[in-house]
Order: sequence, then structure tokens, then C-alpha cells
Amino acid sequence: MIRMALSQIEGIRSLDFDLNTRSLVVWHSIDVGRVTDKLVGLKLGTELSESQSVSESEYLSQDSLQSDRHESQVLWTLLGINATMFVVEFVSGWVVESTGLIADSLDMLADATVYGISLYAVGKAPLHKLTAARASGWFQMLLALGALTEVVRRFIFGSEPEPFYMVGVAAVALVANVACLWLLAKHRNKGAHMKASWIFSTNDVIANVGVIVAGILVSLTGTRYPDLVIGCIIAAVVFYGALRILKLK
Repeated sequence: MIRMALSQIEGIRSLDFDLNTRSLVVWHSIDVGRVTDKLVGLKLGTELSESQSVSESEYLSQDSLQSDRHESQVLWTLLGINATMFVVEFVSGWVVESTGLIADSLDMLADATVYGISLYAVGKAPLHKLTAARASGWFQMLLALGALTEVVRRFIFGSEPEPFYMVGVAAVALVANVACLWLLAKHRNKGAHMKASWIFSTNDVIANVGVIVAGILVSLTGTRYPDLVIGCIIAAVVFYGALRILKLK
């Protein structure tokens, strides 16, 4: 209600809400009376606590801090989603003997680690953000090789993937990763660390679709080879994503 009401006024720069204390800082370039009149009209018990003038540089500093807080909140959410899906996919992949799910779970683990590294870079200088992105790129490359090793092991020793479980788990992971992309959309160009996060989540969506296709093909053909092929493709996609990140400047 407050955002909608104030969006009608030209000169509102940004809003900084603190729900715990039920307070709001309004950054604006207009008379404060116009702001308070609009808020009082909502009948939410509005009281003006303080009003002060700030310079443009002070506003930009505060705006940067607010942006950093939003980045941190998004990254913590993404970290939780990917860590949870790593456990779900890895356990499911091991139980149903699916190299595609295991490869995708390792991709989720790589992403969770990346988001953790990116959290370190929030608010830091561009050099720190680039260093964090490159560290995450090397880690993702390592996990891509691990996924490929698992595909080779399953090819040599055999496997019997369960297609229906593959499709079901991959579909859940796909929903989770689309949500991650939606959360990242507004932040993907804010430093190398966020660009790396966007690349990882995009790769995840591709991998999820691949596992779903593999599950359908395993069911139709009655063989394990589609699962092994998709496992190799996912490992390649993750490896290519790592190379893209290592080239970021």
C-alpha cells in the first residue's frame, strides 16, 4: 500500500523499510509535507520521526548499502535452495542409480558454494568480486570433472536408472532453479560475482531439462544409455560455464 501510494509522487528516490521497528526512510527531492500527507491518508498511524537534508554523495552511499543488503538477502535464499536441492538430488540419484541426477546434484553443490563465495564479495571492491567469481569458476570445473568420473564409473560397473523418479526429482529442481533465476534477474549485472551466479543458475535450468529428457528416453528405450549421455552433457555444460566465469573481467 505504501509503495503504491508513494509511486504516484514524482521525486521519490527510494524507500528503505524496517519491518521490525515499523519504520520507513523515504529518500526524496520534494517537500516533506507531500510525503507525510500521502502516508497519513493511508491511516496506518503515520508519524514523522525526523527529516533532514543530505548531499547527493550521502544518498548514493546509502543507496549502495541498501543494494548490498538486497544482494545478500537474495544470495542467502539461493544458497538455501541449492543446498537443499543438492541433498535431494544426490540421494535420489544414488538410490535410483541415475548419473544425470548425480551430475545435476553436483552442479547444485557448486552453485551453493558459489553463492557462499559471492556473499563474501558483497560490498567489496570490484577486484574482490572478480576474485570470488574466479574461485567459484575453478570449483565448478572441479565438480564437472567429478560428475564425468561418476558417469564413467556407472558405464563400467553398470546402472539401472528409474526414469519416473528421475523426471519427478528433476522437475522439482527445475522449479527451484527457475525461482533462482527470477531472484537473480535484477542483480545479474552488479559485479562479476553476480554474473557468475547468473551463469550457474542458467546452467542448472539446462541440466534439469536434460535430466527430464533423459528420464523420458530411458523409459521409452528401456536402456540406461540416455542417462549416461545426459550425464556427460551436463558435465560438459558445467565445465563450459566454469570457463565462461574464468574469462570474466
